[in-house]
Amino acid sequence: MIHKIHGIGLGLRIPHFNSIFSSWPQVDFFEIISENFMVAGGAPLKNLERVLSHYPVVLHGVSLGIASADPFNWDYLKQLKDLVKRTQTPYFTDHLCWTVSNSISYHDLLPVPYTEKVIDYIAERAKIVQDYIGIPFGLENLSSYVAFKSSEMTEWEFVNQVIEKSGCSYMLDINNIYVSSVNHLFNPKDYVDSIDFSKVLQCHIAGHTRNSNGTILDTHDHPVCDEVWDLYAHAWKRSGGFATLLEWDDRIPTFEETYAEALKAKTFQKLEGVIEC
Repeated sequence: MIHKIHGIGLGLRIPHFNSIFSSWPQVDFFEIISENFMVAGGAPLKNLERVLSHYPVVLHGVSLGIASADPFNWDYLKQLKDLVKRTQTPYFTDHLCWTVSNSISYHDLLPVPYTEKVIDYIAERAKIVQDYIGIPFGLENLSSYVAFKSSEMTEWEFVNQVIEKSGCSYMLDINNIYVSSVNHLFNPKDYVDSIDFSKVLQCHIAGHTRNSNGTILDTHDHPVCDEVWDLYAHAWKRSGGFATLLEWDDRIPTFEETYAEALKAKTFQKLEGVIEC
């Protein structure tokens, strides 16, 4: 059985450290970028220990590259497993993407064609990672800017099959669904309606940037827009409740402003009449 985090959390970011450490605000949980704390010592781990003394912490990675063609980096996975033990996180998450080719990291979250062959490849690798780390592994859906002619199905059909075949879980990003729906002209509620919410570990909400040509970039540097809140409320109604995490990674406001944005989620939960269990 998966032990899930509940409530509303924030991504742990350096500009907020002073506010957090001076007042220990009533935040339900924090999410850390795993790679920022996969170190031997120093200030990152000292600050992390201070946070762990007051809050649950969950891990979110950005460089595993589960869909990469390169072999696993087992040094990376060992460091990740050590961090899992340190934080006692109930689960860890990363993106359903590739990041590395020929041992070169592209420092980006790159998409794949939606085919049966790719499903089998990613599912096998995700199962290996989950078994090695020893706790539930959540795969995050990407924001997408290109489509492949070779794709055989919709994005949500692809992600659902990866989750089913791997035995892993969703790290559901509501903003990314909306971003991709605008860029690729599909109904985002069709995506949400396809999801088995019993397999969702938590969800992300965030802001984005709309370009003059109508496309959207997942920049995490704006408040959450009305359309994403509407999609969030739709997901909440279907799910019966899940942990919610606000991502804000550029042009970061004060802690108070950031947390106020995250707490707006409670309004949209109440609008749909669902109480989190």
